[in-house]
Amino acid sequence: MVRFWEQRAKRGIVTEHPEWEEEMAALRKELKKGIHKHFAGSLAIRMVDSGSCNACEAECNALSNPYYALERLGIHFVASPRHADVMLLSGVMTFNMLPHVLDAWEQIPEPKWCIILGDCPLLEAPFTQTYAIKGPAAAHLPIHHHIPGCPPTPEEIIEGLLAFLKTLG
Repeated sequence: MVRFWEQRAKRGIVTEHPEWEEEMAALRKELKKGIHKHFAGSLAIRMVDSGSCNACEAECNALSNPYYALERLGIHFVASPRHADVMLLSGVMTFNMLPHVLDAWEQIPEPKWCIILGDCPLLEAPFTQTYAIKGPAAAHLPIHHHIPGCPPTPEEIIEGLLAFLKTLG
């Protein structure tokens, strides 16, 4: 047991990235400023999975852990589309999920925006040439921003949300 603690003391903390701390602090500050400017301090996001492998959702779940803590910045993932400002769509648009995605989109009050997450909504996924896929998300919804990656890391999602806020003006 003593050897374990000696090795741990030599190695240090390996789960945090101190070289990212300053960059993440700057991103957080800029994101919070953009949310305050465009959404009066609170951005509500409705995450909709239209047929994904859940990798994008896992990365979004990481955004609520203490390291990223998007809640502190005013970003909230909401359960009801009626409380949302933005739809965050992941996965390929499947036959079974298309009516549910469109229903969720209709329930979001105006003004509303759709951000696609990952490469699947653009049909850059492995299984896109089947009868169950109803085309890219842009064929059914107005897409306002795309966060690329398969899956995008939490840092890339934060940077993508910041880029979305910059497109608002």
